[in-house]
Amino acid sequence: VFLLPLFRADFDDSATYSAVATNVHGQASTNCAVIVRRFREDEEPRPAGIMPFHLPLSYDVCFTHIDVQFLEKFGVTFGTEGETLTLKCSMLITPDLKRLQPRAEWYRDDVLIKDSKWTKLYFGEGQAALSFTHLNKDDEGLYTLRMVTKGGVSEYSAYLFVRDADALIAGAPGAPMDVECHDANRDYVIVTWKPPNTTKESPVIGYFVDKCEVGLENWVQCNDAPVKICKYPVTGLYEGRSYIFRVRAVNSAGISRPSRVSEPVAALDPVDLERTQTIHVDEGRKIVISKNDLEGDIQIPGPPTNVHASEISKTYVVLSWDPPVPRGREPLTYFIEKSMVGSGSWQRVNAQVAVKSPRYAVFDLAEGKSYVFRVLSANKHGISDPSEITEPIQPQDTIVVPSVPGRVVATRNTKTSVDLYGYYIEYSVVGSNCWEPSNHKPIKYNRFVVHGLETGEQYVFRVKAVNAVGFSENSQESEAITVQAALTCPSYPHGITLLNCDGHSMTLGWKAPKYSGGSPILGYYMDKREANHQNWHEVNSSLITRTIYTVEDLTEDAFYEFKVAAANLVGIGQPSDPSEHFKCKAWTMPEPGPAYDLTICEVRNTSLVLLWKAPVYEGKSPITGYLVDYKEVDTEDWITANEKPTSKRYFKVTDLHEGHTYVFKVRAVNDAGVGKSSEISEPVLVQARPGTKEIFSGVDDEGNIYLAFECKEATDASHFAWGKSYEEIDDSDKFKIETEGNHSKLYFKNPDKSDLGTYSISVSDTDGVSSSFVMDDE
Repeated sequence: VFLLPLFRADFDDSATYSAVATNVHGQASTNCAVIVRRFREDEEPRPAGIMPFHLPLSYDVCFTHIDVQFLEKFGVTFGTEGETLTLKCSMLITPDLKRLQPRAEWYRDDVLIKDSKWTKLYFGEGQAALSFTHLNKDDEGLYTLRMVTKGGVSEYSAYLFVRDADALIAGAPGAPMDVECHDANRDYVIVTWKPPNTTKESPVIGYFVDKCEVGLENWVQCNDAPVKICKYPVTGLYEGRSYIFRVRAVNSAGISRPSRVSEPVAALDPVDLERTQTIHVDEGRKIVISKNDLEGDIQIPGPPTNVHASEISKTYVVLSWDPPVPRGREPLTYFIEKSMVGSGSWQRVNAQVAVKSPRYAVFDLAEGKSYVFRVLSANKHGISDPSEITEPIQPQDTIVVPSVPGRVVATRNTKTSVDLYGYYIEYSVVGSNCWEPSNHKPIKYNRFVVHGLETGEQYVFRVKAVNAVGFSENSQESEAITVQAALTCPSYPHGITLLNCDGHSMTLGWKAPKYSGGSPILGYYMDKREANHQNWHEVNSSLITRTIYTVEDLTEDAFYEFKVAAANLVGIGQPSDPSEHFKCKAWTMPEPGPAYDLTICEVRNTSLVLLWKAPVYEGKSPITGYLVDYKEVDTEDWITANEKPTSKRYFKVTDLHEGHTYVFKVRAVNDAGVGKSSEISEPVLVQARPGTKEIFSGVDDEGNIYLAFECKEATDASHFAWGKSYEEIDDSDKFKIETEGNHSKLYFKNPDKSDLGTYSISVSDTDGVSSSFVMDDE
């Protein structure tokens, strides 16, 4: 009895399952359809052993739109062979329903990754992770996390680079990679691999292929002399057993570490199952008959047919043929014979060991000579006549080293990377003549992003192509290029909020894009449409220069939605998501409207600073202060951070839990009471970023007091914005600002006690780099 348990059955397990039993006479099979239903959250408990039958979840729940927002994402990652490593993303899932979760899918170079000995997948509690138990260069590539929902796919990608581990022998090459098995048969398989990059080591002169029977630990070297191309036919396997393979590279210094082992491959004839016939009879029963039974008793077999060379190289020729028809029920073996053209004599190649597969690799052929071949079939009754003789075959390399790649073109991309064209890419700091490998695994396309470069440094690049035979010569060096930020369109604005409405117009506010695209934002374009209408209409023909705008000529009591796009020197960026449906009805409440443009800065391990702008609609009396509320993203209850309303438009929230994610909102207060809440902020992970720097104070040689700040993430497009009480400083009589590269200083021209207070700085076009400093009497 064979059992297939389905532990913790899931909806995705619904399928038709088949069980197949096979022996030398044929096979038998049976099928079973399994349906796993989704049940309601409120279904009543049932007695043990009683299987329920309920309707599935309601249509509305099944097709609820699920929004996935990535919070913390893995970046471009560098690892070394042998290390353990985890790529992970945390996310906010809305709504978060236990029985209706997105599906997390990981891809390397657009190939789906599954749980294996080398990779472990995890998804739960708002986090998706991909762990590597033992890194190899095979793992290098572009990794993409796709969160699949009913409403579509949210995805994020970044590159993983894997460097060579230290060689066992100084100067030995790196390990080969991507070992695969092809054309497996009863006693034969072809093994292929990719060569390592040899930037600093001497060239690879060949490879050793090792095999190991699955379940054992003893590796056996397959070839006595190094094979020069990245392909090798392994013979002499035992039928019915499974094998794994590995490859080692050799150069003048020694032998490399072994590659990652291949997937197991079974030494079986793939045609065996095709030689069965299934006959359907009454009541769903089946009879499986082997063609061996139908062909009857065959005494002496016929000769093989279609004998030809399927692989030709300088050191071996792989012969392939079709078994005789009819083949008979007796097991077949084959004998191969060769003859040098013009010699008139035949020599049996495998006189000692009979071949079971219709494939055979013939070695020890004289270079520059042509040969013909023929094959004979054999069973326990005798040997067939020879097959037809092949055309003359001359051992030679049918593929050659690739030609040198063309001109290398490098273009600005980001502050730490550059776009290239090529296959194996190397770079060197101008003037150093020290070449470093960019990728340790050959890329398939003639375009690649080189990461790990230093901002402001000058580099040159070169490329070499690679195939099964080896490497081309290096291309010409590219022109020198300085790594700088590229110019792109800005990212999208967000957080569109209704700030006021008089029944005929609406005042809207929004948050500026996180990234300007390397060029200052010139303004914004807004579109509108009435709710449930398909077509969007342009609101403004000239740029809106602020993040607030009043839309006129609206219809009272109608519902509208809006979207906003930012523009810079390059062009117009992607538009924001559509806003909520806002009703055009005049506001008459006595309390204030919402504050807007919530900004979070100075995120540290247990605190952060929240900034906002005053409501456009004050209500019936002036605003007297603000209340700040916050909560963790996975909780329901809001906490008010300040017992008494603060009159300032900034607030430092303290006593937060490191590593937890929070959201925030602000409520304005006047004599009539507490007003509308602002839009909820974006979720923020409370954790200081590595390398976080703070403002520091000093006195220069001339006695001038200054505040200074350094930001290594600054780009050409970055702006260092100094502020007092979080309002940008523009008083040239009292202050002087000097900014050079990634440093900025704020000088006090005539310091006095009016200059005491809180000073801040924020750096645009970074991931929220900011800091503050309290200037006190001391």
